[in-house]
Amino acid sequence: MVGPIRVAACHAAPVFLSARATTQKAISFIKTASRNSANLVIFPETYIPAFPVWSAIRAPTQNHALFKRMAEQSVLADGEEVQALQSAALETKTYLSVGISERTRYSSGTLFNSNIFIGPDGRVLNLHRKLMPTFFEKLTWAPGDGHGLKVVETPFGNIGNLICGENTNPLARYSLIAQAEQLHISTWPAAWPTRVADSSSAQDAGGKNYDNVAANRIRAAAHCFEAKAFGVLCSGHLDEQAIETIAAGASDAEHITNILRTSQRGATMFLDPTGASIPGFTVDDATGGQKAVDFLQKEEGILYADLNLSDCVEGKQYHDVVGGYQRHEIFKLTVNRKRQVPIRFNDPPVLSVDKGAQDIDMPSF
Repeated sequence: MVGPIRVAACHAAPVFLSARATTQKAISFIKTASRNSANLVIFPETYIPAFPVWSAIRAPTQNHALFKRMAEQSVLADGEEVQALQSAALETKTYLSVGISERTRYSSGTLFNSNIFIGPDGRVLNLHRKLMPTFFEKLTWAPGDGHGLKVVETPFGNIGNLICGENTNPLARYSLIAQAEQLHISTWPAAWPTRVADSSSAQDAGGKNYDNVAANRIRAAAHCFEAKAFGVLCSGHLDEQAIETIAAGASDAEHITNILRTSQRGATMFLDPTGASIPGFTVDDATGGQKAVDFLQKEEGILYADLNLSDCVEGKQYHDVVGGYQRHEIFKLTVNRKRQVPIRFNDPPVLSVDKGAQDIDMPSF
């Protein structure tokens, strides 16, 4: 290892449902983080172009236009938005982890909740599709596959990623631990409402809204403790543009606006290999001065931390759940990392016959 890695977790809002504008905003954050000596820059779940929180609080019959926009603004894994991110990574010599809503060429409506990991040479090092959309997310995204269950080897250490609810999946987490993961990235939405009533009404109904901050922290901390790895929780930020767009045209627009404005916000923070919080810091753009901050939640910003991934070793003495603290002859896990596609064509091979300066494709019989 080459020493500590400076991680920049971008607690940011997209330019809601605009892939191009959100990509440009991401590049601005990347350049700022690079000026502050970041080696790894992280963005939240489906930062480009948005997280479809509308599916939690609007009836599906009212969401056709929003889904259409989501499909139009979702990005191809080799499209112009990703190419722009690759150029930014190359220019700034940084690693990038970016949440995207990924569209496909084989369908106009199949989308994946994906995370793309780009190296400082501009190459895409991993593309992970969320294994299973959670709750209302099933109205937007299709289930992913195991192809992206990989850690990325870097000079700083091994880096892995899971998206939101995947951090509840013990087998997915074990798959990364078993690849010697040392830094675990978990990405989250800005808000994740499970009830449309206000707090008092929800309590009267016998329940309360989901405490996503506590749940996210518990899941990420458990993984850090089991993996003996550092953790980064990177959550999105919900701004007024998003709230207005989601509420527009709804039959109960005022109520939806109130729900979104009062919903608990996700938090961005760092954890050590025991699961304990690590204070991060922000950087003043004007002076370059650093300010210690435990987490970011209600305001946009970049939270930084310097992490020495060699510090993951000590805890392995106590519980190495893929090594000396495992019984491999009792438990066996097999992971299918083949990329899933809807169809495979067994077309006959094509022979190329040289006709002077022109090649003519000839089918073989």
